[in-house]
Amino acid sequence: MPSDYEIAQAADMSPIREVVASWGLGPDDLRQYGEYTAKVDRDALARLREEASTRANNLVLVTGMTPTPKGEGKTVTTVGLGQTLNRIGEEAMTAVREPSLGPVFGVKGGAAGGGHAQVLPMEDINLHFTGDLHALTAAHNLVAAMLDARLSQGNDLDIDVNDVAWPRALDTNDRALRDTVVGLGGESGGTPRENEFILTAASELMAVLCLAEDLADLKERVARIIVAYDGDGDPVTVDDIEATGAATMLLRDAIQPNVVQTIEGTPAFVHGGPFANIAHGTNSLVADKAAFGMADYLVTEAGFGSDLGAEKFMDVVCRIGEMTPNAVVLVASVRALKYHGLDQWPVDYDEIAAAGVDAVEGGFENLDTHVANLQSFGVPVVVALNRFPDDDDAEVSAVLDHCRDDLGVRAAESAVFEHGSDGGIDLAERVVDAVEGHDEDEFEFLYDLDAPLDEKLETIATDIYGADGVTFTGSAPDDLERMAELGFDDVPVVVSKTFHSFSDDPSLKGAPTGWELEISELYPSAGAGFVVALTADALTMPGLPKRPAAADMDIDADGDISGLF
Repeated sequence: MPSDYEIAQAADMSPIREVVASWGLGPDDLRQYGEYTAKVDRDALARLREEASTRANNLVLVTGMTPTPKGEGKTVTTVGLGQTLNRIGEEAMTAVREPSLGPVFGVKGGAAGGGHAQVLPMEDINLHFTGDLHALTAAHNLVAAMLDARLSQGNDLDIDVNDVAWPRALDTNDRALRDTVVGLGGESGGTPRENEFILTAASELMAVLCLAEDLADLKERVARIIVAYDGDGDPVTVDDIEATGAATMLLRDAIQPNVVQTIEGTPAFVHGGPFANIAHGTNSLVADKAAFGMADYLVTEAGFGSDLGAEKFMDVVCRIGEMTPNAVVLVASVRALKYHGLDQWPVDYDEIAAAGVDAVEGGFENLDTHVANLQSFGVPVVVALNRFPDDDDAEVSAVLDHCRDDLGVRAAESAVFEHGSDGGIDLAERVVDAVEGHDEDEFEFLYDLDAPLDEKLETIATDIYGADGVTFTGSAPDDLERMAELGFDDVPVVVSKTFHSFSDDPSLKGAPTGWELEISELYPSAGAGFVVALTADALTMPGLPKRPAAADMDIDADGDISGLF
């Protein structure tokens, strides 16, 4: 089969203004970035939000079982399902996140889908695209520079140099920047202090962009971001260091969602990119609300497994965005089931490929736990078995029979990677059936907002991760007290932990029991509107692997790219 890039290059794209013409957007509503990409104008976004009240607003969330490091195809499934819903006569928009250059050049490669279920232009989306990630990086580092300037120029805000909460950001994996020292002292060297870099996708600014309603709301959220604490322990905000206007100005265009097309010519939003193991892991609410005004169905995704992305979507995004999912598609694969059934760490993909049905069945406990967790929110679950070319028919049948007969949930094989919408009709029909049979009043959040933070964490740990409880180590006990003193007891909580396991130990596969979640630090994302709880192994700046994906990428004299996937 041709590579993703070759398939993308062979696709017959239409000018973006023609793609969206029948979906309620005219040329004056677009700010074009070349022929095939555009941002939607602010006036058009406001109009679409009003028009959403006249449509069905059917929201389909795509999430996954605990994946292998290579990923199991959530974006492929999201794009393919959106294409197929349109194929069977439903009006459907797709909304996915923008790729971060960290994963693109690291392990997973691009995030534009794959095969015949991609968003295009694939190479642009996976690289610089419309510059949103660069704008976020610039805004983030401007805040950091203005904070250090206040420290070095008299420190009139009495900022505690040992209690600075704002790192610097970069959109490239670089383990050497996890812990740094900035400032050489003296008249021109800046105030010496410990610092760190985080990946731009892990920045609070990214979360703020994706949860903001519009530019005015974005500015208000940026203003209240806490960047440090003073000598009395009181917060110092972006507004206090007078960086609100400049930082928001850099994000003026970035908050406008990007509209592109799928490989089958249906429109799709690609906007924002918060990581689900650090932030809330979904594309922007601005894009979602616009999509509701353009179609009856919105298909969107939540990053990593459902224990991370889907839980945060339900408890954070649905609360802030005031919306309810009508169905959840849980992506599974034979490869991931074997990965958990063989209980391998580190992973051996050759042994996974050689394993049979017994290994697939050994991985059911992971799949079953994800299904049960999602059902606890009161939403119907459809399992999409993303089929890979080497999957055996007996393995595929074992998974589908287990889901339908043992779990009693809808399940379908998905071959959208290889066949596009031709390979997703069974899945799309089951999704429509789930949506039409769902009662939105059955939806419920996992926890109450007014519950104490430690109680919320206990609920997530026991009800979603399967832990026996929570242990607070490091600064976490003091952090809990500080969060209460600062008034952050009544906000959602985002747990940052490994995506390789239900537990906080990446080597534990399946559905581990007999363990406790270890929380080592908590801090407020005041602009985003939630508190982040870090587990002991959490990394906000990933490193490159021994052989990065970037090592196999190239470009020739004609500008043709190879190795991008």
